[in-house]
Amino acid sequence: MPLSTLLNKGNKNAEVSKHIIYHFLRKGNDTIASLANELRLSVPTVSKLLDEMAAHNIVKEQGKLEACGGRHPSLYGLNPDVCYFAGIDMKGDSLSLAITDMCGNVVDKEDGIHYKFDNSPAMLDKLCSIVKTWLAKASIPKSKIARACLNISGRVNPHTGYSYSRFCFDERPLTDVLTQKIGIETTIENDTRAMAYGEYMLRQPNSEKNLLFVNVSHGLGLGLIIDGKIYYGKSGFAGEIGHVVTYNNEVICHCGKKGCLETEASGSALLRKLTEKLDNGANSVIAERYKQKGYVSLDDVLKAVNREDLLCLELIEYVGLELGHWIAGLINIFNPETVIIGGTLAQTGDYLLQPIKVTMQRFSLSLVNNDTRVELSQLGHDAGVLGACAIARNRMFDKDY
Repeated sequence: MPLSTLLNKGNKNAEVSKHIIYHFLRKGNDTIASLANELRLSVPTVSKLLDEMAAHNIVKEQGKLEACGGRHPSLYGLNPDVCYFAGIDMKGDSLSLAITDMCGNVVDKEDGIHYKFDNSPAMLDKLCSIVKTWLAKASIPKSKIARACLNISGRVNPHTGYSYSRFCFDERPLTDVLTQKIGIETTIENDTRAMAYGEYMLRQPNSEKNLLFVNVSHGLGLGLIIDGKIYYGKSGFAGEIGHVVTYNNEVICHCGKKGCLETEASGSALLRKLTEKLDNGANSVIAERYKQKGYVSLDDVLKAVNREDLLCLELIEYVGLELGHWIAGLINIFNPETVIIGGTLAQTGDYLLQPIKVTMQRFSLSLVNNDTRVELSQLGHDAGVLGACAIARNRMFDKDY
């Protein structure tokens, strides 16, 4: 494939070519002069490199820059068809799969593919089999897919390729196992960080460089974008806000500690409280369904909220108020441009968002929160899988990988 040839380490221009591609990914189309200034290279050098990349169909002229008088410089950008990237978003009982082109446009996507996670070699094999079968039916030939990314909840170190929460039974890096089984070079990422990156890329190119993404699903996670890059921390585990010990409630979190934030402000906490209230005879539109099934799910809660069930609305409000305290603290620490609320419970909309804003404004510094927007995820259910596609793409060109 011409792209892999051009980016081969044996090519003396490989690193500069990667920088050019990464610049286009972050900034969109640009002029030769602007690109030369960004890369601190001469205009003739950049022009020569762009000609070489255009000959390989990696970049192409995108028209002229609108200007007031004088000569209109040419705009250059990426050719969307040069290669493609696959995203795999693993949820509790399903998979979402997508393929995007070089410019991030979605060309294939499917949600709700049945897959019940179990931390066993057999289920890893099944996951890879589902992905291979789906790719074989996709509109893009597998040979044109340059890289894939799998989202996993819990502790994931994408730099080393190891997952410490799921599929952690092989001595080899999980990325090596996935690459071998799927037949495409595959990386891994924490699901919340992938969602954060999907939302960040949706907003590019603009001046927004600092973004926090709060994933309120069965668990509670935090994705941080700082100065335009995912923040990982020393070992790749940054963002474990759900496991900050906050309460003296004696509730054991799934991490093994008591009193984690996740034990009061998450989907699992909501379900625990809802079950307790239903067992005590509380009135709800899902009370009869609970008696029949013996359990309730977050999907049941979402349906009840759509019917304006008072019990579920009260519990959603409680989660929002508790989260608002911690988001206020995050705003004071990071002073971000945007805080995005995503995940399953974000589908309740303003029922979750408004109580978050109430306590956030009360407990954060006004000079800080005046510059911060708090809003719901724009990508919603697709944030994870589209973020995975974007991460797969960037891992090819970001100098940090």
